[in-house]
Amino acid sequence: MLMLNALQDRQTELLDSINSPADLRRLPPESLDRLAAEIRHKIIRTVAATGGHLAPSLGVVELTIALHYVFDTPKDKLIWDVGHQSYAHKLLTGRRDKFHTLRQYKGISGFPKRTESPFDVVETGHSSTSISYGLGIATAKELTKDHSRVIAVIGDGSMTAGLAFEGLNHAGHLDKDLIVILNDNEMSISPNVGAMSSFLSKKLTGKTMSHLRKQVEERLKSLSSVGENILNVLRKSEESLKGFFTPGMLFEALKFEYIGPLPGHKLESLIETLQNVRDNRHGPVLIHVLTTKGKGYGPAERNPGDYHGVGPFDIATGAPLSSKGTASYTEIFGRTMCTLGRENDRLTAITAAMTAGTGLIPFSQEFPERFFDVGIAEQHAVTFAAGQALEGLRPVVAIYSTFMQRALDQVIHDVCLPNLPVIFALDRGGVVGDDGPTHHGVFDLSFLRFIPNMVVMAPKDENELQHMLNTAVRQNSPAAIRYPRGAGEGIALDLNLQRLVIGKGEVLREGGDVLILPAGNRVYPALAAAEGLQKLGIEAAVINPRFIKPLDNELISIWAEKTGRVVTVEDNVKKGGFGSAVLQMLSEMHLRVPVRLLGYGNTFLEHAPQNILWKNNGLDTSGIIKATLEVLKQ
Repeated sequence: MLMLNALQDRQTELLDSINSPADLRRLPPESLDRLAAEIRHKIIRTVAATGGHLAPSLGVVELTIALHYVFDTPKDKLIWDVGHQSYAHKLLTGRRDKFHTLRQYKGISGFPKRTESPFDVVETGHSSTSISYGLGIATAKELTKDHSRVIAVIGDGSMTAGLAFEGLNHAGHLDKDLIVILNDNEMSISPNVGAMSSFLSKKLTGKTMSHLRKQVEERLKSLSSVGENILNVLRKSEESLKGFFTPGMLFEALKFEYIGPLPGHKLESLIETLQNVRDNRHGPVLIHVLTTKGKGYGPAERNPGDYHGVGPFDIATGAPLSSKGTASYTEIFGRTMCTLGRENDRLTAITAAMTAGTGLIPFSQEFPERFFDVGIAEQHAVTFAAGQALEGLRPVVAIYSTFMQRALDQVIHDVCLPNLPVIFALDRGGVVGDDGPTHHGVFDLSFLRFIPNMVVMAPKDENELQHMLNTAVRQNSPAAIRYPRGAGEGIALDLNLQRLVIGKGEVLREGGDVLILPAGNRVYPALAAAEGLQKLGIEAAVINPRFIKPLDNELISIWAEKTGRVVTVEDNVKKGGFGSAVLQMLSEMHLRVPVRLLGYGNTFLEHAPQNILWKNNGLDTSGIIKATLEVLKQ
């Protein structure tokens, strides 16, 4: 266990001397454990101030050191799957002096980022891509006669996604020189079995054993069919031995050389094995490494799920620094699911490895037989839900907006084409803040509104969210509700759930000079803008459309014609989004009125707090006022 108090006042001399992995490789092996302690100290103190992904990064400190110590990065390509665990990597690759800006506005990203460092091979934020990326790089290297190595580090959770197995299957078929590190922080293996597996792995990868095995194979092959039969028996014996002690048979069936499991916090063992693989292996190799998530910080080790992604916290206690305030949209969604679950025994909840993140822990505890966590497999989650709907259930699929992008084909082909009553609860709709471009949910209004049979809703507040969920589960067609990350508006919740009329909006404020049409979480800033405009002598009407699809054509067109000017506001890209739908509708109704669309441009947004991103893109109250004044001049 890391002695944090002892390190607090100690100068991190080793870490301070490392500006690149080249500096790391000059250190003697006996100093690396001390370096690991210094890195953990730095990560804990920084994340306690900035927030971030603590437990994953603490779990791979030794593995990160070993990889950069053995391989010639960045010539050798090191690919981190998801990127939650990349903090030690950032500290060792020239970003130590900027590490205090982690996830801060204009600071370094919480994920690997190509524009940030040549050591970051790809942008990552979604899981299970590393093997496919790595195989593509490996085949390119072979074609260009580049003999450097490719290493993909993937977690056991990411291995639940189909994409990971597609990559493994193709890699085994191509027989390319690819090294896959399976970072396993869930499997429980007793020390004696782990020690035996470690012994077998190191001995079976050593130079002497590799040379001897090759000589024996060549000699036996020269003995015609008799030698081949003996060789097959030896191969089966080795496979049986390794299979008895290790779970490697699955990967060997995919034609990977399996090594492990290895203790993930013993640098000597890791370095020896990685050196053997670097120097002696050809073709695809999978190294199975056992790590402890949250290693070195007691609260994170005891409750790694709670410290996967955290806000600023007190190091001594592990308690968050921010006090609990207004309930979040996520919490209200979870509560409403429980309420609806008590009323309807056909209601089910499905998530893709995000039970806590989507607010479904209470539902999973109250209705365990109707709760399904499918792992990191969004595509499967959607088609699985379609299967339930075919049998009369009402499945609610709760997935972050950005992760729903992975299952778009299934939404179209498996749900909407047969017009099945599957409900999609898209959490984190709009910008999400410090996680940045891989996690901003700013495309969902665009990729959902073009799909036939799909109803798309966006609540203005948490009270409307519960009514929309109630409405969706009572419909006999697909429906999606997108809502933002973070706290709600703090308004009182209705005790009785309402059923909204599909495609009907509501007039929140009347005015004859301009119509403001805000979608979802932009409604309250728009109302504040209308009040600001009134002080300037401008009367703005504000309509909450509620439904992005179908639009309330009648209501919107009446007020557009009455005011003669329209401003749309959405926490989404402008291309193909809510404003585009309004423009299309007005054009089809032959209403020629000036329309200003407020949303995000055709670019990926960087990481920053939500309020800064809204302000920078003109989606806050002052931005809406400015845009409205400009359209009034037309």
